[in-house]
Amino acid sequence: MTKDSQMIKDIAKNLVELKKEFTKIYAGNSQIHEVIPKSKSELFPIKENDLQMLHEFAAKNPIYYDSFEKKIGKTDCIVYEGDINKYWLNSIQHSSSRAPFSPTWIMSGYVGALFAKDLGYSEVIDIGSGDGRIAFCAKVLDLESYSIEIDDMLVELQKTLTPLLDFHPFCTDAILFDYSSLNLQKPIFFIGGLAQMGGIVLSSGILEKINSISNLKNNAGWVFAGTYSKKYAPDPKNEAGWGTLIEKNNLNPVETISLPTAWTLHETEETPYIFAQPH
Repeated sequence: MTKDSQMIKDIAKNLVELKKEFTKIYAGNSQIHEVIPKSKSELFPIKENDLQMLHEFAAKNPIYYDSFEKKIGKTDCIVYEGDINKYWLNSIQHSSSRAPFSPTWIMSGYVGALFAKDLGYSEVIDIGSGDGRIAFCAKVLDLESYSIEIDDMLVELQKTLTPLLDFHPFCTDAILFDYSSLNLQKPIFFIGGLAQMGGIVLSSGILEKINSISNLKNNAGWVFAGTYSKKYAPDPKNEAGWGTLIEKNNLNPVETISLPTAWTLHETEETPYIFAQPH
C-alpha cells in the first residue's frame, strides 16, 4: 500500500466518524444535509484550493438552500441543508431510469475520485450522475471527467455549475451512449445506483459497450455503490450486491471504501464503494 493510499483510507475513515458525530448533534429538519470541513487539518489533509472548490459547488448548487458553520468533534465544518424532492420526482419519470436521484456526499465523491487517481486512472465517467458531483470532484483533482445523466432537469442543474469547472455533462441513456467518441485512454466508471435497484442492468449494458472497444476492454476500472442493508436480498457472491456481476465480467475487486451518502445518513452502515479492475 502506498503512502497516498493509506492517507485516502484515513480520510475516508475520518469522514465516516465525522458523519456519525454530525448525526448525533444535528437538530435541523432538512430533507438532505451534509458537511464539508472548513479548512485543511490533520484529520483532513486536503488541499485548501480543493476544499474551496467543494464549498463553491455546494454554495452554488440549487438543491441546497441554507448553510452554517458548526464544529463537529475536532473539525470546523460548514453544514449544507437541502431539498431534492423535485429532482427525485422528475428522475423517476424516465422509462429507462434505473434509480431515483439520491446523492452521495460531496466529500465522499471527492474521496472516491482521490482513490481513482491513486489507482492511476486519467478519466472519470460518472454514470447516473445526478448533479454531477463525482465528475466535478474528479475535475478538481485534475482528472478529465464526463457526466452521463438521463434526467434533463438534473443536467440543466449541472450546466449551472460547469462555469466553476467543466465536467462535460451529457443528457442521455448511459447504455446507448457512444463512449468511443470520448477517446478515452484509462477511464474509471462510477456507477450510480445500487445493484438491487437497476444497477445490474445499467452496469451490464455499459460493460458490454466498453468491452467492444479494443483499447478499453482490459484497461477500464469500475466503481460500484453497494449496500449491506437487510432491505435487499444479498448476492451469493457478496461484494455488497455486486459479486455475481463482478465475477461474470472477469473483474477483480481491488478495494472497498465505505463513505457517507444521503440514503445512509441514519443507518449504522455506510455505503461501500467497490473498486474493480479487469483480471
